[in-house]
Amino acid sequence: MHEVIFEADTPNGKAFDVLLLVLIFSSIIVVMLESVVGIRVQYGHALRIAEWAFTIAFTIEYGLRLICVDRPLRYARSFFGIVDLLAIIPTYLSLFVAGAQSLIVIRALRLLRVFRVLKLGQFIQEAQVLRSALRASARKIVVFLGGVLTTVLIVGAAMYLIEGEASGFTSLPRSVYWAIVTMTTVGYGDIAPASTMGQILASVLMIMGYGIIAVPTGIVSVELAQATRSISTQACPSCSRDGHAHDAVHCKYCGSKI
Repeated sequence: MHEVIFEADTPNGKAFDVLLLVLIFSSIIVVMLESVVGIRVQYGHALRIAEWAFTIAFTIEYGLRLICVDRPLRYARSFFGIVDLLAIIPTYLSLFVAGAQSLIVIRALRLLRVFRVLKLGQFIQEAQVLRSALRASARKIVVFLGGVLTTVLIVGAAMYLIEGEASGFTSLPRSVYWAIVTMTTVGYGDIAPASTMGQILASVLMIMGYGIIAVPTGIVSVELAQATRSISTQACPSCSRDGHAHDAVHCKYCGSKI
């Protein structure tokens, strides 16, 4: 059962995963069609039945995944374990909260398995490299975001004092909101400085925004240049995590034999 459900190296395993991907894609199409008023009025009942059929199938599949691993709680806490659970919750939640079924689109995350199913090993490797680079960059980016937050707080407070309520800066939070929108170069235009001093400060913040955008890109790029390794599609029978080297004998996460 583990080979069929978790592996993509056998004909049965690949057939199971391909069928699963088709069902996931079909369930997303169903919930999208149900959101269209004209289609919902005419085919709402049939779409609802299909939606429940998909959910029951995914619930059974999730249960089988927990049964066929040595450590079900570890799988349940893994990325795909959480996604698999979240994929079935919205339909049951819709019994108590109207419209909750629209959250079913989270099943799109399960389509990430297509890279393993179709043996697109190079994509899996690149995804692992990207994840490694983001993880290595996390502390630097947190420090950077802390500096950005400090800047927008100071500039927002200064703009609140310069412009005041007459120009739409009615409070410190609203002024900080303006600073964030301006620094990120989004520029909604709902609030704008009217005084010369305010416009000068806004110009400085806009120029800073262009420079700040490049900083996290540079941080991640450096880490990406250092992160590279060869990845296989082999899944561990104990914890069900993949991303091992082609010559790996034991799981690098739990130590079990692959």
